[in-house]
Amino acid sequence: MRIGKQDKAHSAICTSTAENITVRGHDLVEDIMGKMDFTSYFWLLVCGDVPNEKQKFFANVVLTAIAEHGLVPSVVAARMTLAAAPEAFQGAVAAGLNGCGSVVLGSAEIAGQFLHEIVANEEQYGSIDESAKASLNKLKAAREKVPGFGHPLHSTGDPRANRILKLAYEHQVDGKYIAASKAIEKYVPEIMNRQLPVNVNGAIPAVMLDVGFPLGALKGISLLARTASLVGHLQEETENPIGFILSGKAAESISYNGVEPKHK
Repeated sequence: MRIGKQDKAHSAICTSTAENITVRGHDLVEDIMGKMDFTSYFWLLVCGDVPNEKQKFFANVVLTAIAEHGLVPSVVAARMTLAAAPEAFQGAVAAGLNGCGSVVLGSAEIAGQFLHEIVANEEQYGSIDESAKASLNKLKAAREKVPGFGHPLHSTGDPRANRILKLAYEHQVDGKYIAASKAIEKYVPEIMNRQLPVNVNGAIPAVMLDVGFPLGALKGISLLARTASLVGHLQEETENPIGFILSGKAAESISYNGVEPKHK
């Protein structure tokens, strides 16, 4: 089956022979194993080159920032899946990752697209501030939420986001994307009529786009980081199972309001 244009039959990521494995132009055994940390390897795989020190530093910062946040939906889904199918460790990890979407965990991708729109339209509107105001007004007219801003728990400020941005200023990597983020935060109260501090999924794309990570791979950061967390939760589930407790508590908390049978 041929879907879409497919006239470039090649890949620049990896090739192998009986003697060696080449990854992005590096010999896996001689150049990478024992010499390159996994964060740098992740960057190499995605971007095609080895990260500089600032790129590696902030990749580590954001991966640790988003990996864990307690019994969030992705973790609950994974632990309940393993409880029901203890032989399917990989299925439980997949169940957790499948919930990486626009509301929870995967929203850095949406926030990154929003920041990119503001930066791309800077020339049209004359400044980052005016571009941010135009994008916010567009969201308001469509009655859409501001991606990357506000948090149900960290309503007065997401400590993870604050730390990421503080480090960005300290390491002098604050560029146009962080400027766009600050402009959003500045004009949100005026346009949206409420205070919305930046959350971790707003800070992650701001700093990662400023250090050169590709827009299209932003969700991969959340997926990679949460995979590590899920493996930890699933290992704990094998030793201290709570999956059925979570399921039972859900059943207790949700009341039935459907049609009752005619004959009992």
